[in-house]
This record gives sequence, C-alpha cells and structure tokens, in this order.
Amino acid sequence: MNVPIIDPLQGDFPEIIEDFLQHGNMKCIAFNCHGTLLAAGCSDGSCIIWDFETRGISRRLRDSATISPITSVCWSKHGHRLLVSATDKSLTLWDVKKCEKIARITLQHTALHARLDPGPVEPTICLACPLSSAPLLVDMSDGSSSVLPVSVSQEGNNYIVAPIPRKFSDGSTPFTPTAATFDRSGELICVGNSKGEILIVGIKTSKVYGIIPVPGGAVIKDIVFCRTGQYVLTNSNDRVIRLFENLLPHNNVINELEIIDSLNNNTNNNVEEYDIVEKLKTTGTKCIKYLREFQDVVTKIQWKTPCFSGDGEWILGASASKGEHKLYIWERLGHLVKILEGPKEAIIDVVWHPERPIVVSVSVTGTAYVWAKDYVENWSAFAPDFKELEENEEYIEREDEFDLNPREDEKEKEEVVDEDAEVDIENIEEASIITISNGLHEELRYLPAVPSPDLSEQQDKYPASPSRLEESNNSASPFDNDVVTNGHASSPMEVAENSLAEEDGGASSKRKRKPSAKGMEMQAEKDKRPATKNQKSSSVSKTSKPRTKYDIDSDQDDEFTDGFVF
Repeated sequence: MNVPIIDPLQGDFPEIIEDFLQHGNMKCIAFNCHGTLLAAGCSDGSCIIWDFETRGISRRLRDSATISPITSVCWSKHGHRLLVSATDKSLTLWDVKKCEKIARITLQHTALHARLDPGPVEPTICLACPLSSAPLLVDMSDGSSSVLPVSVSQEGNNYIVAPIPRKFSDGSTPFTPTAATFDRSGELICVGNSKGEILIVGIKTSKVYGIIPVPGGAVIKDIVFCRTGQYVLTNSNDRVIRLFENLLPHNNVINELEIIDSLNNNTNNNVEEYDIVEKLKTTGTKCIKYLREFQDVVTKIQWKTPCFSGDGEWILGASASKGEHKLYIWERLGHLVKILEGPKEAIIDVVWHPERPIVVSVSVTGTAYVWAKDYVENWSAFAPDFKELEENEEYIEREDEFDLNPREDEKEKEEVVDEDAEVDIENIEEASIITISNGLHEELRYLPAVPSPDLSEQQDKYPASPSRLEESNNSASPFDNDVVTNGHASSPMEVAENSLAEEDGGASSKRKRKPSAKGMEMQAEKDKRPATKNQKSSSVSKTSKPRTKYDIDSDQDDEFTDGFVF
C-alpha cells in the first residue's frame, strides 16, 4: 500500500483539536514506539491502555496495592512492558499483553519521572527521579538501587562526587537534580542539576565522563532526546528551552568517551595543576554541542515538558501558565510557526505521535485532547494532470481534440505501463520515520480485544433473586408510570401521546389519531352489523348453531380493527 500523499507546502504539524479521550482523571500519557497504543495514568492508581487507531480502551492495568495518583508511565523498547510510578513511592512493572504485574517496589521518596532502559528487549533496569533526592538506578528484578552522581568537586588532582547536603552553609536549599534520562543506546545517563549542568554518567560504573554547562546556569527541569538520539532538548527554570546536538555515535559510546578522555590527558599532561572539572567540561563540549534556544520573548512564560516530533524536525513547548491551553511549535532552525490555543484548562502533560503529525495534551480536568492536522483538499496530489486555476481562463481546443482517430503527429506520448508487473498487496510500506527497532524482535503494536459477555447471557448465568427483581421493578424510569395503564402495556407512541395531552392542559386523556379511509370503511361496516364479538362473549346463547363463513370473516375484521384507536 502506498503512503498517503501530503502537500509539502502545508506544515507537517497539528492545527486543530480533532478528538478528545476521557476516562477517569488522567494525569500523564505516553505513546509506544509506533504510536498505535497510548498509555495514560489516572488519579485512582490505574493505568489505561488506549487503542489509538480505534480510540477505544484495550486494557486497564490496576494494582490493588496502588490507589494513589500516577506520576509517569514509560514503555519499553518493543512495547511489551510498561513502567508506572505513583505518589505512594511505588514503581510497578507490567506485562502489557498478559495484563500481569511483573514486579513492584517501594522507594524512600516519590518518583516524579521513571524511565526504562532502552537497550534490552525485556528491561528490568529503570531510572527514577525522586522528588527530593538524587536520581536512582533501580533493578526491578531484585529491588536494588544505586544513587547517581549529581555534581563533581575538585580535590587535588582528583575529582570526587559531591554528596547532597540537606542545606548549604548559607541556609539555602541543596542543589538536588531535577531531571535525568537515558540516551538512545542505553549506555549513558544525562543528569541535570540546579547549577545548570548536565552530567554524562555511565550506567555500569556510575563514572562521570563529562559535564555540559547550560547557558544561563538555571535549574534544569527536563532533558529530552529525539527518537534518533541526534538532538537533545533542555527545559530550565529561566523560561528558556535549549537545543543541543549529540555528537556521540549510537554504538560503542563508552569506547568513544574513553578515547576522548585519553586525548585530553595527552594534551594537558605537561600542566602541573590542571583542573579536573574543567577537563570534564572540555570532554562534555565534544560530546554535546549547544545550538540555539526557544522562548516567548513577550510573555516569558514557563514551559511544561518539551518534546520533538517523530522525525525531529519540529519542537513543541506547552505553556505552564494556569488557565490557558497553549502549544508553541517551532522549526528546529528556530522559527516559530504555530501557536495552538485550546480550552481554558492548564496543561499537565503533552506528547507527540511518533509517526504522524498528531499531538495529545492532558489538561487539569483529566481530559486528553487530540490535536491533528487540518488537511486541505489538493486534487493535484491525486491527479498529476490536474491544474488549479486562480481565475477563469479561456480554453482553445485543438482541431482534432475530440476526433475519434487523432493524427499520429499530434498524439501525446503515453507513459509505458507494465501491466504484467505484480502488485504487492500484503506488505505495508514503512513511513519515512527512523524507527528505533532493529527488526530482530517482535513488537507489540496492537492488543487483542477481550470480548465481554452479553447482558442476556449474564442474566441466564446469574438469575436475579426475588428481592432484586422487586428492587428493579421499583426503580423504574419516569415513563414507567405511563407505560402500564388500565392493566395493559402501552406502546412508546401512546406514552408520548399521553404526555403531550397532559402538557396541553388535560383536555383529553389520550390524543386520538385520525383514521384512514380504509379504517373508516371498516368502522362503518362494523356499525351495520347486529352483533359484535364482545357482545357475543358477554351473553350466553341459549341455542347453539353452527358458525357460518360470514361469522368467521367478521371475527377476522374485528381482530384487525382492534389495534386502531378512532
């Protein structure tokens, strides 16, 4: 199948609210690697898996031990596992397809963000960013954890990882880290602190390989990699979103860092007193390079978590102001291209679809709004010979344009089409998006539907008790009083007619229907007859005589006319 043709003159970014998702009070959302499933954490401790193609609920993950609001959700690389963090300091790892809980541990502090290791297929290592402590590297299989470094200080010719004090000497709060995330390879972790620095830390050794100073020196709240791992976004407390370029390769990252470190040592081996921290900063600038910044120079608003588009060409920033639902979209080169305004509800989370120009934002009311592109009909994209006209033009036809056999010298050359070529109708062409999968393992794109039993089957399997039947009879709707009148059940049309008659002032108890011509003839014939069926049944005949054909026909006519109201 061919990929849909999109007009290149139209920006490949969302423009309008296409739909909204509502189930409980959603707090955070995350797409799987292909955008076919959307996970949403709710305030009651449950996690909803939406089928984004049908906009229906595929799974509902609920742990009886977790009743606190969810703070973050994260998919594994191939979508088979889901990591959920909650305000009760818990981390829960789920098997999405089987809807089973794999592991659950409790931390000492509430984790605001939790991320799974993007390297293995079935990861057990995760990264947790607690509220008031250093980020933790947690092993969900055995519950062990290790604290990651957040700052580096100088001591002679060596550096040590500075511990986190409860308070500084001047009484101010300590520089606790505010953000941490894996790189694409899963071999490194980027840790941000309140000094405006990004530390490059190895996962296996917890060694600091480099330091990237962020311009402004403000607290770093978010660090986001694009899907290709080539670009990095930071969101700081100085209300500025900054873009960096990742210069490290996707594979063998640790070896590359060791080479850069050895080159720096050879360059500065003659210096007697060389600052180790400055050396780490020099290494950091060779790993990640600063490009540009994005901000609203007029209002200077704070930003929620920024994100990249699926191809990394667009950058999205959500306003953190109360009472407004604004999304800012920039080109990667720095130009602001669109400001989307939604309902007057603050944004608490936002994600971009991995493969399509779709954005999903969650408001404080717990509703997820789906922003999509407003496509404009462009017939030239479907018919190559179609020409759009700005105004009417006079058309001069050729002399033989409508001839049955045009001349050979003016016949247009037709494109040669191989009619014997086989058309592939089974395989699907991949979208022009760089996928993060290596194709060696099966990915979970859709979840099988779980059929629910019908109501009739449930009633047959679990018959109601007499008391419950009595309750169901008593709990009738307001129309139930009108449904049964004079000992017989009325049709819905008669109930509506009775209600209309009562609104008219009660002039008539039932609204009569005008009979048809056929009905009037049958009524006139019925009046001419000496006796009716009801009169025969009320009085007992003393002498019985056999029924004639006329009597049988009259009874059938009476049964036909009894259903009409005259």
